[in-house]
Amino acid sequence: MLVKVYGSAVFGVEATTITVEVNVDSGIGYHLVGLPDSAVKESSFRIAAALKNVGRSLPGKKITVNMAPADLRKEGSAYDLTFAMGILIASGQIKAEKIGEYIIMGELSLDGSLQPIKGALPIAIKAKKEGFKGFFLPKQNVKEAAIVSGLDVYGIENIEEIIAFFDRGIELEKTVIDTREEFYSELENPEHDFADVKGQESIKRCMEIAAAGGHNIILIGPPGAGKTMLAKRLPSILPPMTLHEALETTKIHSVVGRLKENVGLMAHRPFRSPHHTISDVALVGGGTYPQPGEISLSHNGVLFLDELPEFKRSVLEVMRQPLEDREVTISRAKFTVTYPSSFMLVASMNPSPSGYFNEPGAPVTSSPGEMQRYLSKISGPLLDRIDIHIEVTPVPFEKLSEERKGESSVDIRKRVTAARDRQTQRFKENDHVHYNAQMNVRQIREYCDLDKESMHLLKTAMERLNLSARAYDRILKVSRTIADLENSEKISGAHISEAIQYRSLDREGWLG
Repeated sequence: MLVKVYGSAVFGVEATTITVEVNVDSGIGYHLVGLPDSAVKESSFRIAAALKNVGRSLPGKKITVNMAPADLRKEGSAYDLTFAMGILIASGQIKAEKIGEYIIMGELSLDGSLQPIKGALPIAIKAKKEGFKGFFLPKQNVKEAAIVSGLDVYGIENIEEIIAFFDRGIELEKTVIDTREEFYSELENPEHDFADVKGQESIKRCMEIAAAGGHNIILIGPPGAGKTMLAKRLPSILPPMTLHEALETTKIHSVVGRLKENVGLMAHRPFRSPHHTISDVALVGGGTYPQPGEISLSHNGVLFLDELPEFKRSVLEVMRQPLEDREVTISRAKFTVTYPSSFMLVASMNPSPSGYFNEPGAPVTSSPGEMQRYLSKISGPLLDRIDIHIEVTPVPFEKLSEERKGESSVDIRKRVTAARDRQTQRFKENDHVHYNAQMNVRQIREYCDLDKESMHLLKTAMERLNLSARAYDRILKVSRTIADLENSEKISGAHISEAIQYRSLDREGWLG
């Protein structure tokens, strides 16, 4: 008897429906075809033990399982439940006339219980698009799949439950989530708040500008100045994610299995902080069977690189293209995968190998030659892609011991959101540009129009600081954001001069 059961495979951040054909015939043997990997091939042992422990059996006949399309590689252990249901129906142990209306996925334990799978959200989105009635999957993943409306989602703990549903018509409880209610209830109460930061008003201003325009930022300062503390609080002042952004972000985290248990939609922007020993593949994504890297996991959020010069140069160089294109493409001989990577880069570094600026009273000093070698680990093209460079100085004791609390993240976020709304209005005709940092050269010329006085100021700065053409564009973008925060249509000389201040690493004599 031949039976067709439906599963799904995830490539990149999209799913492809897999038709699992099970044929039970006279003879002996278990044959699995359709380009399965080792984890899929091992499924027969898990299925045999699980069926025996729930009072069923693997028939002692010739079982042929085909996974179509046969030219796509199938990987992972999530097809156990799909195969088991196909075998039970094909061998006549249960009846299931409507099995073709559902997607069935899950990894079996030897006692018949189910283990969580990866990529539940993209699978559910594809199932709805292709007109399937429902989706059976492990209970641990049910919340992320239930985000998709118009699809019956059933979370099951044991294979017995799905057998009873099809064979005996015993109803299972559907999981229904009010996506909007869950999403908006999570938005308030950020974990880290700018109110906790003492002093550092100029740096907070910088962070506000960076958040308002989506600009990349680098913090330069000695140990203990508060660089990491400030970076961790940046997501709390970014505008709340839209439902579309939340769905896109949840999808990527679902693919790598990084969603917390019983979490549906991710409401908070991701904050990723990889260690400086990370490899280029782990940062950008890739591998034999490509997986998203840290830059894709920080999509719509913040990627924080602490101690930037300590990262391998090759690792930093591979980030240059994703920073510009806001997506990363991984090519293999048989297929190409594209992951989104629209993130805000926040980097921090010490000004020298000793950790301190060359100034009187510094505990340790480095020679200008040592500082130059230290900074040369970061390439010029990468620094040019960072819009804002700012020096962070230690907080004096008077500020640290103050009882007064700083401005809260919620208040700063209101100003940032208002500036972003102005940008959304400005770029409403363009699908690919949403905020100032994404502007291309043509849009910069259109929206960053300067008067004669401002142009002369910028020309002088360009000549004296020996700035590159890309740095010129960065200054214009940042000044446009400063103007947006002040609700100003025109960019003034004050906006330009503030933006020029945020190019610390371009200044002559910075190395002391």
